[in-house]
Amino acid sequence: MNRIKRFGVFLGSVIVAGAQAVFGAIVRGIAFFENWLFVSKKSLYGLAVTRILFGVTGLGLLLTNFSTRLYTFGPGSAWNGELAQPVSDFPKIWLFSLFHAVSGNAVLYTLCYVALMAVAVLFILGWRFRIVLPVFFIGWVSFIEANDMVGDQGDNMFRIALILLFFADPAARWSLDARRRAKREWFPEGSSPRQIGNVLHNLALIALTAQVMFVYASGGLYKASGSPWSEGYAVYNPLHTMRFGTWPVLSDLVTTWGPMVAVASWGSIILQVAFPLALLSRPTRIIALFGILGFHIAIAVLMGLPWFSLTMIAIDSIFIRDRSWEKVSEGVKARWRSAMGRAASPPKQSPVEAAA
Repeated sequence: MNRIKRFGVFLGSVIVAGAQAVFGAIVRGIAFFENWLFVSKKSLYGLAVTRILFGVTGLGLLLTNFSTRLYTFGPGSAWNGELAQPVSDFPKIWLFSLFHAVSGNAVLYTLCYVALMAVAVLFILGWRFRIVLPVFFIGWVSFIEANDMVGDQGDNMFRIALILLFFADPAARWSLDARRRAKREWFPEGSSPRQIGNVLHNLALIALTAQVMFVYASGGLYKASGSPWSEGYAVYNPLHTMRFGTWPVLSDLVTTWGPMVAVASWGSIILQVAFPLALLSRPTRIIALFGILGFHIAIAVLMGLPWFSLTMIAIDSIFIRDRSWEKVSEGVKARWRSAMGRAASPPKQSPVEAAA
């Protein structure tokens, strides 16, 4: 009986100690999450890069299509029937109907087109971002959804990310707004408005991260279920079509060796499926980020989808730590000051020239 008693006491103490450890871990986890959520805004530099690259994406697409704007989007696009009856539901909503409404008038369409380019520049610079963001969002959706035939899946991700940026603070770094805020701090540390802003920013960051994880993981799993991917030749097919084989010579070059095609096909699946887990530790995160960067560069160059790739690269920027972005910023500033110093300093005279 004594042994049974002692065992019962021992078992009870183990259960109590285990419960205390679990409870303590839960309390510490809640405290950590609360501190992470309320105290400060995370990934400010990463979101600033997202803002800049999103603006560059919008401006780049507008500039590269400027010469064909009337045929692709304006009155010349009447041949596809969307001028009379748009495929997308967005032009049927008054808020996003501007470009569809003026698409039959070349002059008005061009004026709206140029105005959107100007807004994209302000978006990049981060000037009065809280005002510019909704204007850019409305104008961009109105523009890109007016002709459904020339869009791609990057447009969906671009639109979702823009909505989430409404709740974040992408102009807190590397922007004209950041310079203006440095002269006047609107809300002191610990104030309720400041904490609310921190919570909304960090929750938007979590939502953006989750969206990217869903895109990569679901895309990788979907590929794995198809025979072209499982058999290792899926990369070959799109590169030899007229739509995605942008550089036929380059397509032939990269698909000449069969094993390389198989590595690229299977490697893209592994990279996408493993990407969420790879972010959990710094060494694997570095590998994953370089891998996904190369993945998107290959899509941009080989398949002729630069703006889709730049959109995804812009969002992936949030996974790089602020400390890393700060080091990059300091390095660029140091090189710039050094270059300006050399340019400003007069050339050294030789002893003969000095004596003369």
